[in-house]
Amino acid sequence: MSSRRDFMGVALGGFTAVGGLAALYAMKRSWDPLPSVKAAGFTTVDVSAAEPNVLNVEKWRGKPIFVLKKTADMKADDRDIIVGSDRFHVSIGLCTHLGCIPAYVADEFKFKCACHGGEFDASGHEIFGPPPSPLEVPPFKVDGTKIVLGEAGPDYEKMLAAGLTV
Repeated sequence: MSSRRDFMGVALGGFTAVGGLAALYAMKRSWDPLPSVKAAGFTTVDVSAAEPNVLNVEKWRGKPIFVLKKTADMKADDRDIIVGSDRFHVSIGLCTHLGCIPAYVADEFKFKCACHGGEFDASGHEIFGPPPSPLEVPPFKVDGTKIVLGEAGPDYEKMLAAGLTV
């Protein structure tokens, strides 16, 4: 170093570089998902004890998940998840219009959204009102009598390829 001014310039530059790296590290850490979110990435739902036409609400990644075992008189649909000999409707329980949580009306086999009157059938298709699309099917994999949410299995991949979910 030839002068005090050069030393001060190098010291200030080094201090700025260390501060910049610390700020980048802090920003990267804030963008990473929390450990609790990573742990909630997969949810396993055992459907062996599910009763027909009774809505079970599970939680996956902070969202309500509707699991409905269909009865024999409910219309079969390509969006149904088959576990053994039973058919299930599984969807993210948020209205595709404004994100409300629709209520299930068992005697009508419908999901009804109270805020704007939207209705979905037992397969999650919109049948009345403002919802622009069907209830979304989360990524899933069938494992025996269990449905693993958050993992895209072959049945989900087929639905995705057929355009039955997003």
